[in-house]
Amino acid sequence: MSFTPPVNAIGYLLRHGVRLDDINSQGEFEEASPDLLDAILGGAADFARDVIAPTNWDGDQHPATLKDGDVTASPGFKDAYAQFVEGGWQTVSLPSEIGGMGLPSAVSVATNEMIYAANMALGLCPMLTSSAIKAIETHASETLKDTYLPKMLAGEWTGAMCLTEPQAGSDLGPVRTKAEDRGDGTYAITGQKIYITWGDHDCADNIVHLVLARLPDSPEGSRGISLFLCPKYLVGDDGSLGERNDFRAIGLEHKLGIHGSPTCVMEFDGATGYLVGEVDRGLASMFVMMNEARLFVGVQGVAIGERAYQAALHYAHERVQGVPPGHEPGAPIIDHPDVRRMLIDMKAKLMGARTICFATAEAADLGDLAREGLLTPIAKAFGSDTGVDVASIAVQVHGGMGFVEETGAAQHYRDSRIAPIYEGTNGIQAIDLIGRKLRRDGGEAMRALISDLREAVTSVKDASGRDDVDLSVCAAAVERGLETLATATDIVLNATEVDALGVATTYLELCGKIVGGSLLAKAVARGLLAGDPQSAAMASLARYHALRIMPTADGLLESIRAGADAVYDFPRDQLADL
Repeated sequence: MSFTPPVNAIGYLLRHGVRLDDINSQGEFEEASPDLLDAILGGAADFARDVIAPTNWDGDQHPATLKDGDVTASPGFKDAYAQFVEGGWQTVSLPSEIGGMGLPSAVSVATNEMIYAANMALGLCPMLTSSAIKAIETHASETLKDTYLPKMLAGEWTGAMCLTEPQAGSDLGPVRTKAEDRGDGTYAITGQKIYITWGDHDCADNIVHLVLARLPDSPEGSRGISLFLCPKYLVGDDGSLGERNDFRAIGLEHKLGIHGSPTCVMEFDGATGYLVGEVDRGLASMFVMMNEARLFVGVQGVAIGERAYQAALHYAHERVQGVPPGHEPGAPIIDHPDVRRMLIDMKAKLMGARTICFATAEAADLGDLAREGLLTPIAKAFGSDTGVDVASIAVQVHGGMGFVEETGAAQHYRDSRIAPIYEGTNGIQAIDLIGRKLRRDGGEAMRALISDLREAVTSVKDASGRDDVDLSVCAAAVERGLETLATATDIVLNATEVDALGVATTYLELCGKIVGGSLLAKAVARGLLAGDPQSAAMASLARYHALRIMPTADGLLESIRAGADAVYDFPRDQLADL
């Protein structure tokens, strides 16, 4: 169950898949020099491997516990989190003007992938804190910023988001938690929230909850929801912690996976809250937090897939069964063609999804809001779906041993399964992609992406042959894939609403495969042209992606052409027994 962070793969994409020179020239970031990046990646890798990873199995086997309204984290979590805080890892990509390191989001994608892979359940805590910081920094009053951000930036206080209620999940319009204006700048928050990740724990001195609630005279539905900051402990004017606020965890969910992450039922009983942003504009304020979280859920998918892949690769080198073609008895199963196929499939799929996560962060760093908005649902959904897919294949590589707990393969599969669900289900991401990000602007942002990737084909062709590395199959696959993506985009843009919704998930998958493969080929070309010695190895991966993964988009295109008829022609009553 050991874990070795893939520093070479991540570092390669950070050097050649992201335009760091352009990002540095924005003036908002510290100079991300190669030496600095190497030091950060190396430090993150050591920390993830030596401090975080050893807590993973204990967290799965010994979940957090609840007693008298207080949650105690899994064994080892409190100490590991303290070292996370001491190392300053919370601050990597937060702005320097508020106390962060001021490094690009792309660097945070790199370091956080390692932490999530080491222990996804523990990594959720700082992820939510970072997202809460962004929401507070963007929408809260100066007083709230001054009171809460320094401690949150330091990691001494953590953050959580309280959205979901028993009757309000993906659709937050039915939120019933109420807020009453006390007339003194505070509000009384009353109601119950469920599925609150890291809603309570003993790893930090205070927990800052961002809570959606409704004022008595607010309109019904999502337009009548406001956002409030509710600290676990009230904070005095001098920054000291005061009395416990009037809310507690009243339950912990027993989950399929991420057992070490305390998923709480929170009861608010007239708790003191402070308005964040404008009245009845709570969802707009919360979306700052949710959008960042969605990117990093995609990163989680890649991370847990990487952890599962490494375990499968190790097992395939050790396990002996049968005699692979051309080998003597005693050869490991990695020499069986189908096992080799599964392993390279896993590795190539992960790299494609990883490139999309980096591209999304790059767009954010460059201030390209249209590109960031377009890529965020793809990063979240395709990254998390890839994680589940790869973790499932990893169980298969282990065979029967993958179906029992002692190898750890089952835990990776269980942990991965939440990522396509939380922070907006992947079906919702697909709807967001075609509705808000594609059809709303007439496909302008997608056409701009396709145009940029078409220009990259030239660099792929120019790099082919450098150092005897052939990229011709990559260039051909990217050209064909982009034509497929353009055709699919036109179909969706001209489809009825029902047809567009009926193929939304298929369209997102097609985007993931083509965009991921194109970005991978582009990064390899840039690395070759720069003389990076790791380019030949990356080229092998890109060629496999071009030959075995990108071509499957053609079949998805045919499904998109069919529209929603295949769905609605099937009578609803036949979903039961014939």
